[in-house]
Amino acid sequence: MPAQVMTTSKALVFDIKRFAIHDGEGLRTTIFLKGCPLRCRWCQNPEGLDVQRAPMYMSSRCIHCQLCARFIQYQDRPLLEEGEAMDLAIADCPAEALRYDSTYYSVEELIEKIKEDAPFYKYGGGVTFSGGEPLLQWRVLVSLLKECQKAGIHTAIESSLYSTHLQDVMPHLDFIYCDLKLYDAQKHLQATGVDHALILENIKTLLHSPMRERMIVRTPLIPGYTATDENIAAIAQFLVNEYPDVTYELLNYNPLASAKYEWTSFTYGLDPKTKALNQEEMEHFRLIARKQGLKNVL
Repeated sequence: MPAQVMTTSKALVFDIKRFAIHDGEGLRTTIFLKGCPLRCRWCQNPEGLDVQRAPMYMSSRCIHCQLCARFIQYQDRPLLEEGEAMDLAIADCPAEALRYDSTYYSVEELIEKIKEDAPFYKYGGGVTFSGGEPLLQWRVLVSLLKECQKAGIHTAIESSLYSTHLQDVMPHLDFIYCDLKLYDAQKHLQATGVDHALILENIKTLLHSPMRERMIVRTPLIPGYTATDENIAAIAQFLVNEYPDVTYELLNYNPLASAKYEWTSFTYGLDPKTKALNQEEMEHFRLIARKQGLKNVL
């Protein structure tokens, strides 16, 4: 079953990226909502996995002045525990080596931030809610989407679709990017920590709805996991059987994510020396998807 849904009335956000060009059409404001029920071994945003806000220590920034020791325990590194003492230590850190991994925003506060970029949306942009898994915060997400609709702002989400609340957000969305990482059930469970039955069911729901013209299914090509001929062929065949005109995008592996893990309690599941695919390899997998009958492969 999906992980427990976050119920706070505020959005817990771990990043806001302005003028993004890879999270939808046009210039976009991408809001990264914290918390994810999946534990993909190659996760690109490990700071967004935990559903709780937590303090972070970035050792590369630390100048070892030990000013934080006035408020919290410090030996070789600060003891990370959320609370008033940590708040003071973060405020007092001259190198900004201490910080919280996320920030709470009310709907009103976040909408104001989104509207700051509104002049750019008239040229085809909008706001994209990513994560983490944005559907984990579905109640506050619905409120945010409704306010964006009122303001005439184009809305999109990037989601694993591992959620029972897709139907709650669909009426308020203009576009959906969704992941289908592995078609084999056992391999999906081993690589992500969850069963993929709910994900497949949600994709089927979308592909048999008017939303199918406003969605892109994505597969990140992870060496040793998703980047196999068998996996891409199986995913493509599944999509063809449901709706052959769906847009299917293959995303290249990003080797830079491993550096983020030093800030978190999570362990990167791939060899840090793993390289991105070259253009010939990328085209090889696109050709496999096309051979199954998919018409729109990116």
